[in-house]
Amino acid sequence: MEKTIKVNGMGCANCAAKVQKALEAIPGVEKAVVSVAGKNAVVTLCADVPVEKLCAAVNATGKYTASAEG
Repeated sequence: MEKTIKVNGMGCANCAAKVQKALEAIPGVEKAVVSVAGKNAVVTLCADVPVEKLCAAVNATGKYTASAEG
C-alpha cells in the first residue's frame, strides 16, 4: 500500500533525507521516496498507518510541513 503526502519547506537533497528518515522511523513504513522538486513523499507501507501520523512525523522535525495530498 502506498500513500502520498505533500511536503513544503524542502530545498535540497539533505532536506529530503531528513524527511525520509522521519517517515521511515514510523513502525509500518517500509520506505519513503521523497521528491524536493515534486514537494511530496510517496510512502510504502506494510501496515495501515494513518496519513495524519505520517504528516505529524514530518511536522515534528520543525522545519517542514506536511499535509495529505489530494
